[in-house]
Amino acid sequence: PPPSDSCNGIFLSYNYTGGHAIPPTDPTNQAYRFESTLTVLNNGRHELKSWRAFVGFRHQELLVSASNAVLADGSSFPAEVGNGTVLAGFPISDLKSAVETAGDRAQMEVRVGLVGTQFGVGAPDVPMPLNISLVNDGYSCLNATNEGNNVMHVCCIQDDLNSDSNNGVNDEFLARQEGDLVIMYDVIRAYSDNYWAQVSISIHNPLGRLDKWQLSFDWMREEFIYAMRGAYPYVVDTTDCIFGRQGQHYKEMDFSQVLNCERRPTIVDLPPTRANDSILGRIPFCCRNGTILPPLMDPSKSISSFNMQVYKMPPDLNTTELVPPQNWKIKGTMNPEYECGSPIRVTPSQFPDPSGLPSATASIASWQVVCNITQSKQAVPRCCVSYSAFFNDSAIPCNTCACGCNSNPSQTCSATEPALLLRPDALLIPFENRTAEALSWADIKRRSVPNPLPCGDNCGVSINWHLLSDHKDGWTARITLFNWGDSSFEDWFAAVQLDKAVPGFEEVYTFNGSKLLGSNNTLFMQGRPGLNYLLAETDGAKPKKDPRVPGTQQSVISFKKKSTPGIKVAAGDGFPTKVLFNGEECALPTRLPSKAPMVSGRSSVFGFLTLALLLLMQ
Repeated sequence: PPPSDSCNGIFLSYNYTGGHAIPPTDPTNQAYRFESTLTVLNNGRHELKSWRAFVGFRHQELLVSASNAVLADGSSFPAEVGNGTVLAGFPISDLKSAVETAGDRAQMEVRVGLVGTQFGVGAPDVPMPLNISLVNDGYSCLNATNEGNNVMHVCCIQDDLNSDSNNGVNDEFLARQEGDLVIMYDVIRAYSDNYWAQVSISIHNPLGRLDKWQLSFDWMREEFIYAMRGAYPYVVDTTDCIFGRQGQHYKEMDFSQVLNCERRPTIVDLPPTRANDSILGRIPFCCRNGTILPPLMDPSKSISSFNMQVYKMPPDLNTTELVPPQNWKIKGTMNPEYECGSPIRVTPSQFPDPSGLPSATASIASWQVVCNITQSKQAVPRCCVSYSAFFNDSAIPCNTCACGCNSNPSQTCSATEPALLLRPDALLIPFENRTAEALSWADIKRRSVPNPLPCGDNCGVSINWHLLSDHKDGWTARITLFNWGDSSFEDWFAAVQLDKAVPGFEEVYTFNGSKLLGSNNTLFMQGRPGLNYLLAETDGAKPKKDPRVPGTQQSVISFKKKSTPGIKVAAGDGFPTKVLFNGEECALPTRLPSKAPMVSGRSSVFGFLTLALLLLMQ
């Protein structure tokens, strides 16, 4: 009997069917085409909703196509999957059980044809994955078994066989899931050839945020966007419709009124001036320039919403044929990265009756896309942190190339040399104007200077953490935010992780600050009314002579030692182990200030007074 017969759960198999070398010829790292089939078979008692399977690719694979599936992380093909990937069912995402279908294998099984490129494994060797497994919640997989050199299979069993009704019939929809960011795709009106969808984006993570969000997705059935309210396409383009099947089918349609025909459109928010526009606006939670705040800052601003009219194509010209877009991605300007899963069908959303009656209106169909904050290895920070302390008159600036450098930095600077120590007041000067200060300070401190000098940090925002005092009963720190960019930050926030000090937190004096709810090591800070703007960099008083001046915000933070016995503030416990600005994690220095002898007390006091005076002038 086939191996699947002995599996009373979800049976997965991976079958390598062939491949061959492809150009260019490279004996050290030859590229090969591979073709394989992933099979998912439901031999369990209950229906499998929104199946997702992991394939442990390990040969630098580039997946070019997958039939009957999409990449669960929202990536589009071709995609690099050399560290493994999760596939999600599309267009058929649910697999019925034999009990429900009288053993109809066509409804119980899906076969995913995989085509891609792998490197280094040629005949007679076979580029098999490391393992395969089902990643749906509530299932546990046995160890995968190899059959010959080209087949791998595994059986995954439901953890709680009684979790569903005894007759084997599941609820129609999956339970809604939690995530750092949730996108709802609700069909609110449906017709035979088009429908209106409401798209809502909500932040759930207390440190999540989006500024000037851009949302993109893939249409899978040749759909196109006819009209929108509350948002707009980044590019208005109807070329693909006019020269494609859409133009042939909708011959009487005026495509000059159509907004977008791209297979992967990008949607952006509207400015506040369009909120009451009779054509584009008048949608709740729209038109905020793409800003979505964490709920602890303002729950009413933690959601963004828009409507769009979507036209369908044959053979989907039926009111009930509703297919959500796939491969969702969302990003902001200086915010954390989000990785989004595949849409899952959930219970219809309910909305307050627009007429004001005490009733709710349900959507026709609803899908949920869950996105979580991720940190890719290739991600480059967009903010950085500098350190300084009362016991050392040198400030440790942001790391060299903290926010990236050109792949080929010019010969005038080094991307590998550590940043030169500075007088604290020099942190107020743009990097391109610091050279004289850095060289002068190195000469005073008798430090050698590399040639070429280190490159700058290239960050749009930097944060200085200064250890201000340390005494028997408590200690203080001062945090200063610098904006070196051309755009101001409205409703900014910062979060500082101090592994041992937060239980002793007492007060933030200039900002609104508190311990982050649910955390014992993180402080959350935001500007008070009137101080919630971190202004952009501006010209100096004499632009032809003076350097540009960053926008700044500053506050002192006090701590008590009673709740943190044994804390060693100057030795490191008084310095952050993680700093975030608007949800983006900032690059930290690789060293801490040491208790080195100062040039003089007068020099140190002068430096810090200058810093304070310059800040007060902003």
